[in-house]
Amino acid sequence: MARRTGATPERIVGAAVRLFAAKGFDATTVQEVVEAASVTKGALYHYFGSKDDLLFEIYRSLIGRQMADLDRIVAARLDAATTVRRILVSLVETTAASVDETAVFVREMHRLDAERMATFRSERRRYHETFRSVVEQAQQAGEFGSAVPADTAVLIALGVVNQLPTWYRPEGPKSPTQLGEEIADFVLAGLRPC
Repeated sequence: MARRTGATPERIVGAAVRLFAAKGFDATTVQEVVEAASVTKGALYHYFGSKDDLLFEIYRSLIGRQMADLDRIVAARLDAATTVRRILVSLVETTAASVDETAVFVREMHRLDAERMATFRSERRRYHETFRSVVEQAQQAGEFGSAVPADTAVLIALGVVNQLPTWYRPEGPKSPTQLGEEIADFVLAGLRPC
């Protein structure tokens, strides 16, 4: 498959996201994506072998940005509370900036074939395990209390963010950063040492 760089693949993915969000994956035709992206079918198939490839690219692009942010934040080796706060604020900001992509993927991910679903689960597991490790290490060092298990704290935090597409509105009263800070406050309150 050709390398996905440049404006044409981005236009195609952007058009697919808008159409999948508005009409659904099944109701959107390749021809509609081609027309919305102002490309030829040949151009679309040069970059993406199928409509399923477009769906996976939506996910791959989003998780790639989020994993890079997570790795950068953890690599900074800041105190645990600051690390957790930065992880959550970054995750909320990227999810809010990609709210349509997130909504499309959450709604349509069951359409992935077995190989792509395995990739999705592996990447999601790596994100979860990295985040959980930050919390566990802080609990072992006494920076965080252990009344709430690390796995539970992370599942709650990620669950709230994963639901963001159902309730977040860009025109709402709070910015993504403010929402991320408030979610971090909630999670950190549950992890406060006794």
